[in-house]
Amino acid sequence: MKFEVTILGSSSATPIYNRNPTSQALNINERLYLIDCGEGTQQQMLRFDVKPSRIDHIFISHLHGDHYLGLVGLLSSMHLNGRIKTLNIFCPAPLKEIIDLQLKYSETTLQYPVEYKFTNATKAEVVVDNDDVTIETIPLDHRIATTGFLFREKKRQRKLIKEKLEEIGIPVQYFTALKKGKDYTAPDGTIYKNDTLTIDSEQPKTYCYCSDTLYNEMYFKQISNSTLLYHEATFLNDMLDRAGETHHTTALQAAEIAIKTNAKRLLIGHFSARYKKLDELLEEAQSLFPATELAIEGKTFVIE
Repeated sequence: MKFEVTILGSSSATPIYNRNPTSQALNINERLYLIDCGEGTQQQMLRFDVKPSRIDHIFISHLHGDHYLGLVGLLSSMHLNGRIKTLNIFCPAPLKEIIDLQLKYSETTLQYPVEYKFTNATKAEVVVDNDDVTIETIPLDHRIATTGFLFREKKRQRKLIKEKLEEIGIPVQYFTALKKGKDYTAPDGTIYKNDTLTIDSEQPKTYCYCSDTLYNEMYFKQISNSTLLYHEATFLNDMLDRAGETHHTTALQAAEIAIKTNAKRLLIGHFSARYKKLDELLEEAQSLFPATELAIEGKTFVIE
């Protein structure tokens, strides 16, 4: 199953040359999920071949502009391009009022339904549960109500050992039961154990998206054992006081979080515009957690 994330924006409060405000496109089994939608997200989607028509779920972490100011433009473009299917938006409740006001004064009536699901920044909740994935909110510690999002693959069915099935001559109509873990009883009464006919599927993988937040262990348990942990790293650690004042995290702190939560890999982003080059941020995080990468725009990271 495809499970990968493409970075559309990785800057923090203000854009900088070659870096846009936050946005990511997550592909799970060819379903696209948009995470945050800063200014310029539409242009980035065009640039990196992310098709808006394939997006049915949008997740907005909080209501600072660098995480949602591109949304009304995207909704308008979907309308102009003839969208008719429902769009689901997971967000803080006031975002609906913001969108409704902009549509009201532009006298725009969207030609497709928008379903809002309001997030609760005080507790973790499952907001999506489909055949491919469950998605939970992650309460974070920012200046305003903020949630991250945890994407967890569903466990897949067992895989058939086709050569073994052909050797025994097991009819096709038994394959579904075998995938579910059932044994096979042949017409002569011989019982073939399932683990001799199938192999277990891979363990489900997780992607944790930790948007703007102060270093706070309250969310560590929920994000433990991430296959890929995205964590904001707005500043270098020599600006720890500034990070505290603005409720952000440093690159070094992001690495500490990856260690404490037993992440397999760490992806850092939400870089302050003061950093024209990002090498220092990467080096600082890698000094503690070598399996760290930068959220470079246009790059796709396979979650494996």
